Amino acid sequence: MDDLIRNIRKDLRLAMNGVASSSMREKGMNYKMNFGVDVLRLQQIAQKYEPSSSLAEEIWKLDVREMKILSTMIYPVDQFTKAQAKKWVNEIPNQEIREHLCRNLLQNLPFAHELVKQWTLNANPSIRLTGYWLYTRLMLIGSDALQKIENPPIIKQALQDVDLNLNILRTAALNVLRHLIRANKEDAEKIMSQIAHFSNSDNTIQKEIFDSLKFEFEFRG
Repeated sequence: MDDLIRNIRKDLRLAMNGVASSSMREKGMNYKMNFGVDVLRLQQIAQKYEPSSSLAEEIWKLDVREMKILSTMIYPVDQFTKAQAKKWVNEIPNQEIREHLCRNLLQNLPFAHELVKQWTLNANPSIRLTGYWLYTRLMLIGSDALQKIENPPIIKQALQDVDLNLNILRTAALNVLRHLIRANKEDAEKIMSQIAHFSNSDNTIQKEIFDSLKFEFEFRG
């Protein structure tokens, strides 16, 4: 295990991009180590190693940007448990890792629909945020898991979160509502009726939300 981690570190040093690393630090992405390696190169590095739950779990623990991303790429989907998902969702350090975790691993799980239903209604905003991103990923790839998700509770929660003063959570909730409007006429009409009062709001953000969702409603396919 130690040899594998040393080899990965060597790969990362060889691919290191100091300019990108500095730029990320300036944007608040603080890690003990950040090599600034781009995602395409990380995918190439991941392909050099056999999928391994034990290796993925070890490098996820490290406060190294690339190690956390690689862990989402090499963890075997059929070995990632509900308990592991519960643990990792509470350890996500930032939005970049959240998106990689959803895209590379969570969206492919046979119980992804259960995570969406649990997480989008969780009291913890960070967990709710991950639930929204996972739900969005499932909608983007047209996952069969969508058939197992009841939309009304999620719509209700998302409508509350788009009106909160938490930019990243608002954005994620808004993305979910956009996709739901595109996908289902009944959901679309329900969402628009719930935000109708935003149309004449003095609140600039509420007005922007209404205009954005109205655009999706009017041009839905």
